[in-house]
Amino acid sequence: MIKRYITGQLFNDLKRGHVTALFGARRTGKTTIMNSIVESVTNKKTLVLNGEDYDVASTLSSLRQETLTNLVSGYDILFIDEAQNVPNIGKSIKLLVDTNPDISVFITGSASLDLRSKIGEPLTGRSRFFMLYPFSLNEISPNYMDALQKLPQLLVYGSYPQVILASNDKEKRIILENIRNGYLLKDVLQMENIKDSLFVINLLRLIAFQIGNDVSFNELARNLGTTVKTVQRYLEILEKAFIIFRLQGYSRNLRKEISKSPRFYFWDNGIRNVVISNFNPLDIRDDVGKLWENYCVSERIKKQVYGEKFSEFYFWRTYDRQEIDLIEITDTKINAFEFKWGEKSVRPPKAFIENYQEANFDTINRVNFFNFLKL
Repeated sequence: MIKRYITGQLFNDLKRGHVTALFGARRTGKTTIMNSIVESVTNKKTLVLNGEDYDVASTLSSLRQETLTNLVSGYDILFIDEAQNVPNIGKSIKLLVDTNPDISVFITGSASLDLRSKIGEPLTGRSRFFMLYPFSLNEISPNYMDALQKLPQLLVYGSYPQVILASNDKEKRIILENIRNGYLLKDVLQMENIKDSLFVINLLRLIAFQIGNDVSFNELARNLGTTVKTVQRYLEILEKAFIIFRLQGYSRNLRKEISKSPRFYFWDNGIRNVVISNFNPLDIRDDVGKLWENYCVSERIKKQVYGEKFSEFYFWRTYDRQEIDLIEITDTKINAFEFKWGEKSVRPPKAFIENYQEANFDTINRVNFFNFLKL
């Protein structure tokens, strides 16, 4: 089994009267990590529950103090998998921890933004949240040469655990199709009783073709024959399900800077490619630049989150089409990155140099990408 980077952090966070929450898309390995922690706490008595079980969900959501106390009586740690399926989960866990201060609670869940607010607000100061993504480069490649050799596969098939462990390309494609149809869409369709899976796929396809470009909500709405409000709602749901994420434009309110239109990226290249049904090798594709940018941006965010760097991420563009792919701000320090699949380096735009003289700028290519993504 490939060791996940945050397993140690999760283990160390288990404390009495405290809730540890692990969020992430389906099939990224949350349950596997949880089970490994259960197996490692041999000196503790553990109770492991699954929120998808009707009886479990009914008991946990009861909001009855006596019921919850009886449930955890005699246990040191309560583990709840797929907690997003439990109604009133935040209030129930708060009541449980309030009345059983010696219990430690560990939960996993997808649809993070909703679940996080349900748990975080009632348990302010007594909970901590962790994100789990598909495998990061650090988890699967020990050195530069190994990473370089894996790049073509990573850019096409992505980094989901099952995909990484698959034995051939056909198996990888089947797994990605199953993830798309059976898991990711399941979360999206369940969130707000959405029925139109075709609309979701069509929206994702449009986003997939616009990697690295500003997204117009009006244009998406016209292409899909719907309203801007509907498009924005679905995009927010897709973000909550860990399929895509957005970057806003960075600006100090200079006259030429664009900051209103976002850009969207996929958390995993394989999901991006299965949405458009394109698994062609890199040497016959016309979207290698998009794949490289998507991979570098998502992997850099993984690195900073796992390393607890508390960075903010943007892109930068002006009305006269000067642009930079990624702006990263950490402790007020500005780092700017341009992503090029070839080995050439580029100079930063003139307007950026003039207005952000304190910023660092670098071109990320196949020569230096490993250090850029190394934890």
